Amino acid sequence: MRSGLDMRRLVNRDANMVQLLGLTVGIFLLMAMLNEKFLRAYNFESITYVAPELGLLSIAMMLAMLTGGIDLSVIGIANLSGILAGLFFHAVGGAHGPGLTDLPLQMVAAGVLIALGTGLLAGMLNGFLIARAHITPILATIGTGQVYVGLSLVLTGGPAIVGFPAWWDGIGNGKLFGIALPLVLFVVIAALVSLVLTRTPLGINLCLIGTSPKAATFAGVRMGRAIFLSYVATGALASVAGILLSGRTNAAKSDYGTSYLLQAVLIAVLGGTNPAGGRATVLGVAVALVALMFLSSGFQLMRFSNFLVDFIWGAFLLLVIAGNALRNRAR
Repeated sequence: MRSGLDMRRLVNRDANMVQLLGLTVGIFLLMAMLNEKFLRAYNFESITYVAPELGLLSIAMMLAMLTGGIDLSVIGIANLSGILAGLFFHAVGGAHGPGLTDLPLQMVAAGVLIALGTGLLAGMLNGFLIARAHITPILATIGTGQVYVGLSLVLTGGPAIVGFPAWWDGIGNGKLFGIALPLVLFVVIAALVSLVLTRTPLGINLCLIGTSPKAATFAGVRMGRAIFLSYVATGALASVAGILLSGRTNAAKSDYGTSYLLQAVLIAVLGGTNPAGGRATVLGVAVALVALMFLSSGFQLMRFSNFLVDFIWGAFLLLVIAGNALRNRAR
């Protein structure tokens, strides 16, 4: 009986992946037919620089959803991380000129640590409020997200922090063996997260918590600790996304990447993450990321209005959630 149930789950999971791959191929072919510029090399190259930051935010969202929660503060964490690193660089190298551009690698490494430390502390705050204070995740992360955005505004006064060292720019725009460095970082981090979720007790516990908190309690899982660590991880991933975003644009601002929040939720759900918890795969999120990047790139080439694009993302998310609900009910 158990082997039959496991086989059924495997078939369902594979069927979801096949559907997602089919959707990706369909979007690719549609965009190629609608606009000849879509198939040009520079278009795909630009995707390899833009997609990783959104992909990291989507994986962060997936981790929060895995336990039945959500993290709506990831954009605030990403921007605050970039802003604090930028303020550090301006303090030690000046606001402009060669003193800033030519900062040595050691100083840039210190800026990376500041950004990562910001993400870890922000994630720890989220984790404490949710796991220890037992505040509903959506309310906790809405509140902390506003705190991070407000702190960014206080630090900058509103305008963007413009100008970063050349080494920092290399993180967002450089290449490694001819491949975009942000893409390399995304693949490495995605592989590590997948390994943690599938090969470590923490990953198994997170899935169990999302599937059945009561069963996790009876199994002796330290739920508070596991949930706390999951939000620490989402904060760290958001800070890496902030590093890539500020490196790519050579600037950091409190409202950069605001549209990424809806897209991250959409990619996580489209990739097979159950918003109620218990099911998620990094591979599914990666394939969904490719599908939406193809769609977004096509929209930009066809000069769609940003307002119309936001409407399409929202409608797409509703369709995906409704489709998943109907499919689960049928099972």
